Amino acid sequence: MPDVVLADGSGGSLRASGQRPAVSVACHSVFQILEYRMPQGLLPQDVVVLAKLVSYGRGRPPIAHVAADLALSSSQVHASLKRLERSRLIDTQTGRPLLKAVEEFLIHGVKYAFPVQRGEATRGMRTAYAAPPLSDQIADTGDLPPVWPDPEGEVRGATLEPLHKAAPKAARKDPVLHELLALLDALRDGRVRERQLAEKELSARLRRLLRG
Repeated sequence: MPDVVLADGSGGSLRASGQRPAVSVACHSVFQILEYRMPQGLLPQDVVVLAKLVSYGRGRPPIAHVAADLALSSSQVHASLKRLERSRLIDTQTGRPLLKAVEEFLIHGVKYAFPVQRGEATRGMRTAYAAPPLSDQIADTGDLPPVWPDPEGEVRGATLEPLHKAAPKAARKDPVLHELLALLDALRDGRVRERQLAEKELSARLRRLLRG
């Protein structure tokens, strides 16, 4: 058993002394040590980048193209791709999303990693059950629809903060991306039926786009 540095700075062998260390013996907690050794975790913008990669299907344009499509810098996209590679969500050689891993993460992981943030009524862009494809399957209840705040938005609704501030602008240019992000919002914030429908629709789109 290794020597332990005690809280007062002295050293000593616990094996030799037979003493049990106090909780405050170590200078850093085990959790702090593990945190320093772990790779950097995913950020919300990485989910948007991943969804955009899915929208391209089995191809992937240059980083500069992806950045322009998402209104992000090339360095932001490059960093996101590195984190997605470390998380085994995209292939390290081709940069293409890996279907099984992506499906599992988006359907079962995102809602826990990045819970929704609600806000006040505002003008914005429809999302979750209020946007396609779920808006065609769920009857309007008369409640304010969930929206991403957006000055160019076409409807007044209840704020649901997007995964990244660039999402509304990027989704406005790409209906496929809009559907993917709206389905993710339904999984993150929807009621049971909405989540069930969102899972089915998202899974179908992932398989169609990534299997070619």
